[in-house]
Amino acid sequence: MPLASIPSPSQGVWNLGPLPIRAYALCIVLGVIVAVWIGERRWRARGGAPGAITDLAVWAVPFGLVGGRLYHVITDWQLYFGPEAPNRPIDTLFIWKGGLGIWGAIALGALGVWIACRRRGISFSAIADTLAPAIAVAQAIGRWGNYFNQELFGGPTTLPWGLEIEPGRPGTVPGADTYHPTFLYESLWNLALAGILVLVGRRFALRHGRLFALYGAGYTLGRFWVEGLRVDPAHHILGLRLNQWTAVVIFLLAIAYFWFARTKTGEEPLGAEIPAGDLGESGAADGGSDAADSPESGSDVADSPEGGSAGSDTTGEAAASPEQGGSRR
Repeated sequence: MPLASIPSPSQGVWNLGPLPIRAYALCIVLGVIVAVWIGERRWRARGGAPGAITDLAVWAVPFGLVGGRLYHVITDWQLYFGPEAPNRPIDTLFIWKGGLGIWGAIALGALGVWIACRRRGISFSAIADTLAPAIAVAQAIGRWGNYFNQELFGGPTTLPWGLEIEPGRPGTVPGADTYHPTFLYESLWNLALAGILVLVGRRFALRHGRLFALYGAGYTLGRFWVEGLRVDPAHHILGLRLNQWTAVVIFLLAIAYFWFARTKTGEEPLGAEIPAGDLGESGAADGGSDAADSPESGSDVADSPEGGSAGSDTTGEAAASPEQGGSRR
């Protein structure tokens, strides 16, 4: 045992009578709440209608949960199908037993937001840029669910911040007591990314989804590194874990979008209703969509730490056993 280490929680589930309270689920819920709060502040600062982010979350959360579960089941199908599967096929529906993938959660969650934006007449790209830092913060919070479950850790280490893991857990090595706390690495990376997005958004007033593209590139860059440290079972292709290949593809797509969207200058409607007497000479009714992030406006509220930065690995990962109560990919 090294001279210093990070102890793991003794439990991740508390029972209130017949009701189990899982730390993993609490981390996800907290991440969503913080993301909505930050997103609302940033959206109002940009000129959007109050309450819009909360309304969109009603669509994003269920879509994201379904997407996260689908990604987990598709990539870890052997856990539910086949003669030697440890779980029954019906267990694919038991989301509370764990198994969520961030990639599917963001993809289907974005689809839910897109549908809601179409219904409200709001620019999807404006919403994406507004929520980019918020999503990163939510993922930073959600990752702590892995800490309570003692899962998705890295290889053995004697560094003073090594994470103590109970012997016998999947991925543990006989004789090793502490492991790389990959949950902490990714959480800190996401918080740093959120801060960078705030600063970049404040300095350059990126529009038309370009700030969200930077989030995608930044997250996948860190995720590729963290994924390489993990020792939990995973599919490998040409020596890389499946999630590393996913990170590479999304990184390239994000960089490509950031480049090709550089010439976009069209209006991004915010859906804010403005009295006719309040319209400027241009008659624009988009609620001042560029004011919050414009360097010339002198307003930093939309991209200030107080104004927002956050958002769900809030969904999670890796196949967790029913006893673990949840896991995140």
